[in-house]
Parts: sequence; C-alpha cells; structure tokens
Amino acid sequence: MSNFWVRTITGLSMVFVMLAALWFSGWVFAFIFLVITLLGLWEFYGLITTENCHPQKYYGTIAGAFLYLTSASMYLIPWTLSETEVSMLAMVPFLTAVSLFFIPFIIEIYRNKPNPLVNIATTALGFLYIAVPFSLLIYFNRPGALHAYGMPVVMVGYFAFTWIYDTAAYLYGKQFGKHKFFERISPKKTWEGTIAGAVVTLLTAFGLHFLVPALPLADWLVLACMVVFFGTHGDLVESLFKRSLNIKDSGTILPGHGGILDRFDTMLISAPFVFLYFFFHQPN
Repeated sequence: MSNFWVRTITGLSMVFVMLAALWFSGWVFAFIFLVITLLGLWEFYGLITTENCHPQKYYGTIAGAFLYLTSASMYLIPWTLSETEVSMLAMVPFLTAVSLFFIPFIIEIYRNKPNPLVNIATTALGFLYIAVPFSLLIYFNRPGALHAYGMPVVMVGYFAFTWIYDTAAYLYGKQFGKHKFFERISPKKTWEGTIAGAVVTLLTAFGLHFLVPALPLADWLVLACMVVFFGTHGDLVESLFKRSLNIKDSGTILPGHGGILDRFDTMLISAPFVFLYFFFHQPN
C-alpha cells in the first residue's frame, strides 16, 4: 500500500475517533488526549536525549500529565460555585503550571548530570511546548460552551480547520507545488500548497457558519485564520527541531504520519492563541 493511502487511512481513523469521543463524552476525549500528551512528551524527551543533553524525562512526562488532569478537572466538572469562586478556580491550572515549571531547577541539583542548564531548559521546553497546549484544548469542551449536534462547536471547528488545512496544503502542494515556502527549514512545503490550504480552510469557515449560525461568521473566520497562520508556524517549528536533530520523523507510532509531534505540530503552536481568543471572547 502506498504511503498516501496509509496516511489517508490513519488520518481518517483519527478523525473518526476524535469526533466519536467528543460526541460521546468530554471525559472520553480528555482520556484520549491524555494518552496523546503522555506519548508526545515521551517522544520529545527521547528525541533530545543525547550525551550532552539529559532532560528530566520522567518528571517532565508526569508533570505534563498532572497539568493536563488538573485542567480537565477544572473545566469538565460542572462546579456549582459563585462567579468569584469560578474565577479563582480558573486560576488553578495556571498556578499549577507555574509551580511545576520551577521544580526541575530543584531536581537538577540532585541528578549529577552534565550541562544542568541545558537539562533544565529542555525539560521545561517539553512541558511548555506539549503539555500546556494540549491542556488548553480541554477548555473548548467545558460545560456551558457552545454545543451543536451534541458536540462542542469551537473544538470541532478547530479540529476541522486543522485537518482540512493540513490535508489541502499537502495534496495541492504535492501535485502542483513549485515555489518553496521555507526551503531552509521545510524543503517540501510550497507557496501553492500553503495558499490552497488557506483558501479551502476559509471556504470551510463560511460553510460551517451556515451549519452552525450560532457562532458568528467573524468568529469562524478568526478561528480559520489563526489555524492557518499559527498552524503553519507550528509545522515549521517542528521541522526546525527535526532538522536540528537530523531526523526525518519524530516517531513511527502513526503509520504514514510519523510520530505524535509530526501529527499534532500545528496544534502545539495554534492552540494557545485560539484559547486566548475564545477565553476573552466567549461565544456562548
């Protein structure tokens, strides 16, 4: 079977699993992304571990899982609290992240490993780069968020735009791409593919507005634009990491796609910005 069909089957299978989880239960979705978070952290720390770099692999993975579970409990449990108490509760994931971020400084004192500054920096990088963005995704599936057809609108739209943009850019760029977009970092990415992916994503935003008019067209378009802009840079960031490590794929767990970081690289950079927009501009 060609790599194209392997990639397609894997991608469609993931889409089906994610949508089924979102429709069935927020906790099922949270569990799936908890596993993805753990695998992504383990993959990242495994890639950067060398003779000169010894990240705190176990701590980073456990801390990332703890942050994710904290966010899930804050946003998925239907708390019966006053407005002031809700505001205080929303600070828990942030305070948890800050606290977990500084613990590697203390742990490194007792490890007796070379290059402690590099070890601390790479441990913190994995936590910020993977655990924080995935933890923020839970917010879009919180009780009280805008739902339609039994699923959270912003979450489904975010995933739809991400998958459609990636797929359209890949297919069009592979067939018609001639002008390199950022050859120094990602030789296969082209302007033709990037522009085609952006156009298809924006057209999808218009289409989804007619299906779910409860979310204003402006919000659909902003969401699409953030996925295109920050998602593109998320892909470039991961390509930059891989090029610096002299590897082609971050892993082999997903046939046709590579590793967890290869498949979710666009979300790792775009998710925080999408979160900020809808946190301060709630559509419900």
